[in-house]
Amino acid sequence: MQRSRGPGAVFKWTLLAPFVALLLFLAPVFLLQLYFSLHSWTIYLGSWWDAEFVWFDVFKDVLADPRFGWSIVRSLLFAGASTLGCFVVGFALALLMYRPFRGHGVFYAVFILPMLTVPIVIAYTFEMLLYQKGPVNGILSSLLGTDVNVIWLADPRIAVVTTMLLEIWNWTPFVFIILMAGLAALPRELDEAAQSLGAGRWRIFLEVKLPLLRPVIFLALSLRFLEAIGEFPKTWALFQGGPGTATETIPVYLYLTTWTYFHVSRGAAMSYVVLLLMIGIVLLAIRVLRREKRILDHLYQAPAARS
Repeated sequence: MQRSRGPGAVFKWTLLAPFVALLLFLAPVFLLQLYFSLHSWTIYLGSWWDAEFVWFDVFKDVLADPRFGWSIVRSLLFAGASTLGCFVVGFALALLMYRPFRGHGVFYAVFILPMLTVPIVIAYTFEMLLYQKGPVNGILSSLLGTDVNVIWLADPRIAVVTTMLLEIWNWTPFVFIILMAGLAALPRELDEAAQSLGAGRWRIFLEVKLPLLRPVIFLALSLRFLEAIGEFPKTWALFQGGPGTATETIPVYLYLTTWTYFHVSRGAAMSYVVLLLMIGIVLLAIRVLRREKRILDHLYQAPAARS
């Protein structure tokens, strides 16, 4: 007798159907990209269908390209620094906001506004604000009582800091929302039990709340880091990889290689190298998240076992 499908099977396929449809939609793109990465072709060499098959020579050229290597280093440093900045500011805001108070909704709307702003709008707005004789330097001059002429957009060293600050301003609300949800979900009974034992607020935060928040914190850091590696609109709109190559991250160099230099095969090979790098980061993040979950489950199960 044929078994009838239960609601669980229907629910599973309801979740899987969009993923399968997306995979089928993207499969031709990945196959075409694989074709280009195994053939030597630019738009100057005639039909792409007649390109020369070179096996993995394009990949060897990409891996030997120091400019590509430096773009990976810049992306990792940019993602790490901006993620840390987002975490520090976002966690501070979450600690201030996770308990309701009068005007809570207004502050919440203000804090998440940067995340809802289109990145290209952010770039062009800050381009006007960060002009050498613009409002930012004017405000700093008034506050410090001296003439401030920081070259935010033209000095290679400062340009890197500028991109990080813009990324922190843009995406701190993302970390703030995740951490605030995690703080709000913590059981108050643990706070009350710790207070009854004479623990202060700082000790409760370090020894009770922080260990329980570790999975949430790592989730927020992982998602923010992965998104920061792919940041393109603001960096391109403001700098196009400059000054020099100071802000030439992975997405910027990929764009330049494919759409400015028209080295399509190199761009395709680079994208596969980046894909493998991202897969490695994701797998590492999943492994750490699973470990944190096991630790958290142990923390919850230990009191129950003793009782």
